[in-house]
Amino acid sequence: MLQALQQPITFDEFFEWLPETSECRYELHRGAIVEMPKPTGKHSKVSGNLAYELGAAIRQANLPYFIPRECIVRSVDGNSGYEPDVIVLDESALIDEPQWESGSIITLGKSVKIIVEVVSTNWRDDYFMKLGEYEALGIQEYWIVDHVALGGRRFIGNPKQPTITVCQWVDGEYELQQFRAGDRLNSPTFPSLKLTVDQIFATG
Repeated sequence: MLQALQQPITFDEFFEWLPETSECRYELHRGAIVEMPKPTGKHSKVSGNLAYELGAAIRQANLPYFIPRECIVRSVDGNSGYEPDVIVLDESALIDEPQWESGSIITLGKSVKIIVEVVSTNWRDDYFMKLGEYEALGIQEYWIVDHVALGGRRFIGNPKQPTITVCQWVDGEYELQQFRAGDRLNSPTFPSLKLTVDQIFATG
């Protein structure tokens, strides 16, 4: 049984508390430990497909990037820590990460090329909280992959439809571009990426 901690807690306390083996995933949201919803089958497939496609783009372009099996992104203020569904890291930038080797922790936006969150029932976290935190870190590109149209209508339209929102960091803030069925994704990091929304959301 996991030992309960009095909240709010710091990121360092959260990291020390994290179990080495667990069937659950946990994140730190503004000082509170949050058990993340267990991914559905399609959620897992979409995440895996994206990791595969981004990995192929990295190899094709012969870039010094990689996709770790897991890592935690710490917020600027240290009150939050997130484990993204997919993250592309710049290996050459990790030399400046003080806790990468010891704990797979990312603290600097420059270490991240792309971060991807596949939307679950807690969709507000992806569209509000994480968007703000990743923007504050200066992460250059953030994808919100809403494959079952869970987000608010102001984000994915009315009627709701599956949407991928690509957030590009420009002059200190995110500019958002949305892609839906029939669209080809536009990635500033990988401009030659030939990937459509239909391919990402395919269930077959």
